Parts: sequence; C-alpha cells; structure tokens
Amino acid sequence: MQQKYLYTTMLLALLTGCSQSVSDYNNETPVLKLSEFFQGESKAWGVLHNWQGKQSVRFSAELCGSWQENNGNLYELFHFSDGRVEQRHWQLQQAADGTVTGSAGDVVGKATGQLAGNALYWQYTLRIPYNGDTLDVKVKDWMYLIDNENLINRSTLHKFGLNVGELTLSIQQQNKNADCAALQEKIVQLVRTQAE
Repeated sequence: MQQKYLYTTMLLALLTGCSQSVSDYNNETPVLKLSEFFQGESKAWGVLHNWQGKQSVRFSAELCGSWQENNGNLYELFHFSDGRVEQRHWQLQQAADGTVTGSAGDVVGKATGQLAGNALYWQYTLRIPYNGDTLDVKVKDWMYLIDNENLINRSTLHKFGLNVGELTLSIQQQNKNADCAALQEKIVQLVRTQAE
C-alpha cells in the first residue's frame, strides 16, 4: 500500500513539476517588449517536428514590424525546405498590464496571451492547408528573450487535445530602423501569384 502511495505521489510531482506559468518569469531579464523586439527587420530560422518528434520541414523567415504606441503590424514571409512560401500579417495589441492580443488571416478568432519578464505565452487556433483542404490546430506558443537581439520561440500544435507537432524557432533582430515597405510588397506579390 505504501509503495503504491509513493508511486502516485512521485507521478503527481512529475506532472505538476512539468507545467509552467508565465508568471514564473516575472523577474527574468531582459524584459520582453513586443514593440521593441518586433520593430524593424528580423530574420528567423526554424524546424517543425511531427508528433513522433521527427523533423518534417525546415524554414527561414523574413519579418518586419512597425508600431504606433501599443498597436503593431508584424509581417512574416516563410520559405520552407519543401519549396512552399507562406505569409502572415499579424495585427497586435499590447496592453499596459502585459496582455497581448492579435489577429491574422489564417488565425481563427483572436490570439491571446500574457507577457512576464523575458517571456510571452500565448495561444491561438491556426488554420493550415491539409490534403487539399484546411485543418484547424491549437497553437501554444512560448517566446523567451535571450538578449536584446535574440529570441527563442517554442510552439506545440494540438488537435483533439493531442500533441500533433512542435516548432522551434530562433528570431534575430537585424535592423530596428528598417521600413517594412519592401517586405509588404513581397507579400503582396506572393498573394497575387497564389491567387492566379
């Protein structure tokens, strides 16, 4: 009986020990401010793993952000190792209490999250192309600011409550003073080409 109790206690400790809260990072520095890190040009590199942990695709991305006070536009252009090119335009809002909301063309409803210290946790439902149709997956996103120019993003993708994939992404700020017009034009051209 005591042995069964010990195993149960250990299992509960492991399960609760694996969970994290964004408030765990309140005192971590440097402090992540979206309007500072996602201002101007950035570059990103990432890997997507399937539910078995196997690398399924690699990608690089061009990013550019512009902000007016706490409202921002973040443009993303992805180049995948299988030849696909995709884009996303985030419209972001960051409140004084660290609450973050966002919307994008392939996001169902609103993305919601919270900043604390060097971290952001947010979640949203992403509509992705799948076998000639689309599939809605829940994304749980953790971002950690490493220093003023580098950020690590870890995302888990879920369907029916099951983990169906994981994404690891490194983002490096390139030029804070860059204008986003050039990347916006690339995205316009891509959308136009894909519509033809």
